[in-house]
Amino acid sequence: MEKQYKIAVIGLGYVGLPLARLFATQYPVVGFDINQGRIEELNKGVDNTLEVENEILQAVLKQENPFNQPSENGLYCSADIRDIQDANIYIVTVPTPVDKHNRPDLTPLYKSSETVAKVLSKGDIVIYESTVYPGVTEEECIPVLEKVSGLKFNEDFFAGYSPERINPGDKEHTVEKILKVTSGSTPEIGEVVNNLYKSVIVAGTHLAPTIKVAEAAKVIENSQRDINIAFVNELAKIFNLLDIDTHAVLEAAGTKWNFLPFKPGLVGGHCIGVDPYYLAQKAQENGYHPEIILAGRRLNDSMGQYVASQLVKTMIKKKITINGARVLNLGITFKENCPDVRNTKAVDVIHGLEDYALHVTTFDPWAKPEEVKHEYDLNVVNEIPDEKFDAIILTVAHKEFMDMDLSHYLKEEGIIYDVKGVLEECDSRL
Repeated sequence: MEKQYKIAVIGLGYVGLPLARLFATQYPVVGFDINQGRIEELNKGVDNTLEVENEILQAVLKQENPFNQPSENGLYCSADIRDIQDANIYIVTVPTPVDKHNRPDLTPLYKSSETVAKVLSKGDIVIYESTVYPGVTEEECIPVLEKVSGLKFNEDFFAGYSPERINPGDKEHTVEKILKVTSGSTPEIGEVVNNLYKSVIVAGTHLAPTIKVAEAAKVIENSQRDINIAFVNELAKIFNLLDIDTHAVLEAAGTKWNFLPFKPGLVGGHCIGVDPYYLAQKAQENGYHPEIILAGRRLNDSMGQYVASQLVKTMIKKKITINGARVLNLGITFKENCPDVRNTKAVDVIHGLEDYALHVTTFDPWAKPEEVKHEYDLNVVNEIPDEKFDAIILTVAHKEFMDMDLSHYLKEEGIIYDVKGVLEECDSRL
């Protein structure tokens, strides 16, 4: 396929924007998002997710659609579907969440597929990056593309799947430095998709034999991590009963060359805390009940309440009156040094503490208070209040917390509980 690629990236969040920025260094790219506020922010050269540094974003930004300018590379951001109608490569990077019952919610994929289908032309390729269970691209998305566009799959248009491997907040393992799995709906299209990504991914690519293989590879990556973390979370519960320091045990066991270095903690976010449910759903549809995968999920989902109960027990041992006690919670994002609050399990800790009639103040310099209020109806402050607390609990290891003098905010008989195991001085830790 010897032609000039014009790439449209659908969805400009934590995955889409870094990818669009990278492709824009070598191709004309239009980034499309239905959030007009997000588009306005990006066109000013500002990324509030902090995934792309402003100066790097500004270096590729265009004020006019590069599709209309021959041989012009760069990124133009738009919420107008007309701006992507001349693309010949569409890359879908929308979120794939679960609903309140932990069932896969494919609504964003259906809606974005409808959008692409409205402007799809013969010869175009649609590549999906969203995490899904095996079969979603060809069994769920392609029928939408065919129905709305009136075109026939693998005759008039083609598809690919290249699972995202973005690690939010990680400035070392950026998109171009992470090896990319690719696939296509035919062997020939697989080569086209692979070569496209190979042109910008310096870490290289791996061409999977089919789209379903690539989908399955993605969903087991995070399921494997989820199960391993669930194992060490269970160890933490056991060793707490035995009055043994879990982190000391893991440090000792880690001296063996093939011991896997997982640590206990809260498992949230849009990947590890969600992907196993996608794999479980597909397994159950085919008559198999996945025991280990769902057991790991149940255990990890229970950790917020467990952490809350452990803090309360530690307070009781210190003879601190529980009813009405004031607790400073450090962090609410799903991981350190990142503003992303999607599916954060710190919320479970807060709710668990409030169930014990504790008054919780949450300080997080990274989180947007209005976003937390909208998502969880919780109040967050970006500046630490100058008052004394009965207890301080560290749930997210932001770099700012490492240099804080926590004793300044602690009552004389107060305690510090370290969920992440990173503080040198604490009264108890997970």
